[in-house]
Amino acid sequence: MTGMPVSVATAPTPVDPFATPVAAPSHFLHHLNPLTKIAAVVPAMVLLAFTRDLDTPLAFIALSYLLLLTGARLSRGVVALLFLAVPAGVALLTFGFSIWIDDTLVSDTPAVLRIGDWVLYEGALAIGLATALRLCAILALALIGGLTTNGPDLVRAAVQQLHVPYRVGYTALAAYRFVPRFGYELSVIRAAHRVRGAGGRWGGRGPIARLMRGWGYIVPLLASGIRHAERVALSMDARAFGAHPTRTERHLVPWRARDTVFLVALLTASAALFTLTWPWLAA
Repeated sequence: MTGMPVSVATAPTPVDPFATPVAAPSHFLHHLNPLTKIAAVVPAMVLLAFTRDLDTPLAFIALSYLLLLTGARLSRGVVALLFLAVPAGVALLTFGFSIWIDDTLVSDTPAVLRIGDWVLYEGALAIGLATALRLCAILALALIGGLTTNGPDLVRAAVQQLHVPYRVGYTALAAYRFVPRFGYELSVIRAAHRVRGAGGRWGGRGPIARLMRGWGYIVPLLASGIRHAERVALSMDARAFGAHPTRTERHLVPWRARDTVFLVALLTASAALFTLTWPWLAA
């Protein structure tokens, strides 16, 4: 019969379990070369380590948050990290650093808290806050690349742009992919132990029971890891890994014009912030 549509069965496209979701065009940070995001923030991170004021780290925290909120794909956990965990960490670090300050250095400032003979001075609190904000600013800059880059793309970019030997880069990539594999194997071992009623008297709840059950996972997890390592080694040998000085790249992570624009723009913004605040004026 002619003119009748013919259906052709096609095999389902295999899904890479290590692939990250495709980011929307508005999430521009995910589309940048990983090396761009590292090179753009490292100079500011290094200089922030030598600042002592409050304005400079606050400015870089605001800049980092602005980039993350406008250019990154943020989950609920990441939002909680940015707006709950980070402020709580700053408060904790501020108090922790302030109690280690020598009282003789800040005794001329007003007292904020008194507990018996112990006194917390305003100067100590200011030094602790400056230190905490400095660490927070460095962390916020690191999150620009850390939240928008995956390990495989970073390795591929290092091999392609920095000319890191592929024997080193892809060996690190293979090791990186062991992490989710171990998580899956651990879940299978736990399920098998529960089905077989393994654990004996340590089958209850509590930290001690969890610790004792964990000892029972070590041997099967090591055995599973060795088997997986052998399979990976055989697959790499079958593909002649290490036989030639270079290899053809399957996944390219190019350096585009937008990478250069982002790098220049962020370095310029960092220089402008340091110029406006000039944290070394007192020195």
